[in-house]
Amino acid sequence: MDELIKETLSILRMAWAKHGDGLVYPCSFGGESSVLLDLIHQAELPIPVLTLDTGRLPQATYDFIDEVRAFYGLNVQVVFPDCREVEKMVREHGVNLFRQSPEMRRLCCEIRKVHPLKRVLAGRSAWITGRRREQSPDRKSIQAEEHDAVYGLTKYNPLLNWTWDQVRAYISQRKIPYNRLIDQHYVSIGCECCTRPITVGEDPRAGRWWWESEEAAAECGLHMDPLRGYVGGEGLEGEGI
Repeated sequence: MDELIKETLSILRMAWAKHGDGLVYPCSFGGESSVLLDLIHQAELPIPVLTLDTGRLPQATYDFIDEVRAFYGLNVQVVFPDCREVEKMVREHGVNLFRQSPEMRRLCCEIRKVHPLKRVLAGRSAWITGRRREQSPDRKSIQAEEHDAVYGLTKYNPLLNWTWDQVRAYISQRKIPYNRLIDQHYVSIGCECCTRPITVGEDPRAGRWWWESEEAAAECGLHMDPLRGYVGGEGLEGEGI
């Protein structure tokens, strides 16, 4: 694991050296977030950390955010969707529109996640994700540094070579804050209504939008080019984000 840690620190330092205040970490507060937040803190890199509050996050995620604030003395910027967009969407399609079809689910993700992320990335030159090659077949080809065709920025994937077991081991060894849903077999953590634990042998992404057919692209859109489809692998919030 020492080599993985060195690799991740090297990528983080390189990203900061290249972009400085133009770099940001949109944190989803899943398992990968614990590792990245701790290594950013160790490296004493003043990378701004923000998170997208969709309005439907699990209570465990809110608890984790507060724990991180206290543990690291970190000012996490919490970003919300435009309430007028959310109100219009709910008025026209209902509160649980994401259950109706993949198209409606993508609309919900777009309003609650993609639009807020676009706002916070405006004026930035690069961002950090928690994506790992192990997470899905589409992510096997991700690189440490990539051009992000969705937002026109540079994208860094410092954890690309980590496995889930190594993420868990790091959290345990360092005794750092983590999302307690992980103890309940949640691997990919998003909105409460769209996230479930996985069972033994299931794909790590099986806990997201599980009601959609295999033909539907189960992705929130944070890494998606609306004209060309998914870019650089499907990739949610770093965990994407």
